[in-house]
Amino acid sequence: MTDKKAQLTVEGLDEKIDLPVYSGSTGPDVVDVRGLTKHGFFTYDPGFVSTAACESKITYIDGDNGVLLHRGYPIEQLADKSDYLETCYLLLNGELPSPEEKTEFVDIITHHTMVKESMSRFFRGFNYNAHPMSMMCGAVGALASFYHDAIDIHNPEHRAISAHRLIAKMPTLAAMCYKHYLGQPFMYPNNKLGYAENFLHMMFGTPCDDPEVSPVLAKAMDKIFLLHADHEQNASTSTVRLAGSSGANPFACIASGITALWGPSHGGANEAVLDMLNEIGSVDQIDKYVAKAKDKDDPFRLMGFGHRVYKNFDPRAKVMKETCAEVLEELGINDPLLAVAKRLEEIALEDPYFVEKKLYPNVDFYSGIIMKAIGIPTEMFTVIFATGRTVGWIAHWNEMLSGELKIGRPRQLYTGHPKRDYPG
Repeated sequence: MTDKKAQLTVEGLDEKIDLPVYSGSTGPDVVDVRGLTKHGFFTYDPGFVSTAACESKITYIDGDNGVLLHRGYPIEQLADKSDYLETCYLLLNGELPSPEEKTEFVDIITHHTMVKESMSRFFRGFNYNAHPMSMMCGAVGALASFYHDAIDIHNPEHRAISAHRLIAKMPTLAAMCYKHYLGQPFMYPNNKLGYAENFLHMMFGTPCDDPEVSPVLAKAMDKIFLLHADHEQNASTSTVRLAGSSGANPFACIASGITALWGPSHGGANEAVLDMLNEIGSVDQIDKYVAKAKDKDDPFRLMGFGHRVYKNFDPRAKVMKETCAEVLEELGINDPLLAVAKRLEEIALEDPYFVEKKLYPNVDFYSGIIMKAIGIPTEMFTVIFATGRTVGWIAHWNEMLSGELKIGRPRQLYTGHPKRDYPG
């Protein structure tokens, strides 16, 4: 924080309005506009793209320079040296765990992965071909009725228990969504397996098989969870914070984040990548579709290239690209759509049009390819995104509740009818 001030001059107003200016530990300064209301003004910022709605110590993004920090640690270093559960601990607690703390945390999460048996009956209420995201929204919201023993949001211990339950049970619920979608029996979690390994076991295992998951695929899934763990004040995180500001229970808040993530402009982007690859169809059609993408009058767009926040490159994409190569080599898949994806990647990195516009492949491009190669259907992509992002949502929810809680109440620029009398 600093003693700097901004002055606002409004035509017709005799006095200038002084507004405090605050400096964070890094990033742009912010102008505190809360004092405007007493002068009869609001700010107007559709989409909140120029508005800091909160103060946070969790994640920082510098989109111009391709920087993503979790509690100060670059995402590239965490992806290289850490793992998903250690990153979860970091996001929740602010510091990396000691070896003893990590062991304890992993043990807690591992032994919270089971869900109530009655949850299985809850799933039977969904239609056999229900979209997995619709089931995920309902199942997570329903957790409040199964685990209502620790949802006092003003109790830090209750918040910690809810955080552990959510992180632990999300992979189980995600796998249940998939199994119900296929009409297959649910798989119980196996406490002998790691977090990502257990998820793949519950996704693809059957009661007749012994758990056997490729270490390469388990590592890739762990990377996908880690790289999606948090992304600052995006649409779904802001939704969780807004829902949480009303005092709603943690399961309802996370369910609200899942519904926001479901949108094709947010969590559905990696699903859109596969839809695009299916539309292109084969390598010999790529030149035609690249030309369409360059034509500003053509509605076709290449999905998975560029990012609203990152103006140079998505730092997560670099990590995901390496993981993608490892998975494709491990599986030795000869899939025409993967050949299309690899050729599109080459074009995006070499073609002057894409280079000048900085339309580099982003994390959604590579994660979509990885999940397709593993055998995960596109309908599950956003469910997996939600599984990884849960820790970010719960960390922001907990941070908000740890400070001064004030219900969110955005204002508006009203352009409807002024007061008028009912005719007659």
